[in-house]
Amino acid sequence: MLSCDICGETVTSEPDMKAHLLIVHMENEVICPFCKLSGVNYDEMCFHIETAHFEQNELERNLERVNTRQYETSDNREDNSLQCRMEVNSSIHSACASNHPKISAQSLPKDSTLKHKAFFSENLTESRKFLKSKEKQCDLSTIKGSIYETTYSPSDCPFCGKIEDCNQDMETHVKTKHANLLHTPLEDCDQPLYDCPMCGLICTNYHILQEHVDLHLEESSFGQGTDRVQCSKDLELAHQLQQEEDRKRAEESRQEMEEFQKLQRQYGLDNSGGYKQQQLRNMEKEVNRGRMHPSEFHRRKADMMESLAIGIDDGKTKTSGIIEALYRYYQNAATDVRHVWLSTAVDHFQSSFGDRGWGCGYRNFQMLLSSLLQNDAYSDCLKGMSVPCIPKIQSMIEDAWKEGFDPQGASQLNNKLQGTKAWIGACEVYTLLTSLRVKCHIIDFHKSTGPLGTHPRLFEWILNYYSSEREGSPKVVCTSKAPIYLQHQGHSRTVVGIEERKNRTLCLLMFDPGCPSQEMQKLLKQDMEASNLRQLRKFVGNLKHKQYQIVAVEGVLTSEEKVAKRQASQVFTAEKIP
Repeated sequence: MLSCDICGETVTSEPDMKAHLLIVHMENEVICPFCKLSGVNYDEMCFHIETAHFEQNELERNLERVNTRQYETSDNREDNSLQCRMEVNSSIHSACASNHPKISAQSLPKDSTLKHKAFFSENLTESRKFLKSKEKQCDLSTIKGSIYETTYSPSDCPFCGKIEDCNQDMETHVKTKHANLLHTPLEDCDQPLYDCPMCGLICTNYHILQEHVDLHLEESSFGQGTDRVQCSKDLELAHQLQQEEDRKRAEESRQEMEEFQKLQRQYGLDNSGGYKQQQLRNMEKEVNRGRMHPSEFHRRKADMMESLAIGIDDGKTKTSGIIEALYRYYQNAATDVRHVWLSTAVDHFQSSFGDRGWGCGYRNFQMLLSSLLQNDAYSDCLKGMSVPCIPKIQSMIEDAWKEGFDPQGASQLNNKLQGTKAWIGACEVYTLLTSLRVKCHIIDFHKSTGPLGTHPRLFEWILNYYSSEREGSPKVVCTSKAPIYLQHQGHSRTVVGIEERKNRTLCLLMFDPGCPSQEMQKLLKQDMEASNLRQLRKFVGNLKHKQYQIVAVEGVLTSEEKVAKRQASQVFTAEKIP
């Protein structure tokens, strides 16, 4: 009786044992002891172990191949080779049959081994195809990494049975001790090889190549899908940014419109009516508050309608005789003043219910014109005129625009002033005076010329305008000079004189349309006090606006000079100081 060393089964004869080994053990699956690869024959398994479980470098391939069962004499070399081959076969079978003892090299004869090799060589082509597909799915480093993760510990050598605690040590052992058994050359096959057109991988089977290329195409499709998703996200982000930008622009447009409407209201261009409408509304408010009797309301309304009809100011806000009162005061008092120069006689005009908040420019023009009307030098060009009311002044400026004066300023105010509360400034005053043949020019003090934002050059210019010789002149001088129109941002006033103090400081004397007539009338008293002049006096430190413009009258224009001035006003320019 013979007993199988692999599975322990007993047979009666040696041929039966050969058949048992062939059927039960040789034809069963061969499984790799390191990565559990199956479905290959003996030669393919040897090739797999050699390539997948050893470092690919020439130094290690040239390591000394150790044969643990090498015979001493050369006569036994052939038997030793056969025995080693039998050990490989038996070890592989042992690895494939778990929990069975190892087969010895003497258990199988040489002819049995040869039959096994012939059997395995028949399946060489299919095994190589399988290995190629395995290598296609994962590279060599991935297979090596999987060895350490899937191999059971401890491991035993499939060739000699030695047990190692670590899988890496087992690989090193097989590599160094049994390297000669793993370098069994494979028989070349004349089958055609197929190169992947995308990555250059060599495949032995057309169907494997097709599957491999399909994987490339799937990856490409996935990448395109990812690109489409990213593109969709980019479009969504761009849409969000565009919406945010549109909201910002809409908000900016709304704010600009609000600012524009605010400026329209501020400068009287909001179509809310002009002098007449505001006068009536404010008088009605006074009646409703009990500050004005209804009979007074109707009387004032009648006077206003008459004034508007004839175009002459009703004089209800006018205060006259102030320049004469100032002359008397400086003659008898003001010991701290060294010199004072006064303009010709000027009437003060206060803002009324109809122009409060926007009429300062018109009121200052009335003051300037009242002085010119009292000066015989201008009687020719202003013959037959009286101080006009505000709606009449608006009409006169529109007529000057129609003559061709200051077309740029006219377009800024839409060529219309009547029926509005539009502000006027130095340019409009200059345009109106020039159209009346009054010679004047604009001086622009466009930036500060002193410390802390002051304008000492403005004071010096006004001093030079009123006085030609300071030394040797009397203390109080009533000059033949007209008052000066002074404009700054948001307001305008009229300069009627200048003081030179004993400490050499300068002080302007100015009429302000915002000053009530009751306060101005206090200057007419015989016993006027210095405190009453506080509302007229402005020192250098009191004028700190960024920019000032003045309109100074210099005489009368001829008809030819008026035409030249009109032509020059097409592009409006002003003298700048500094």
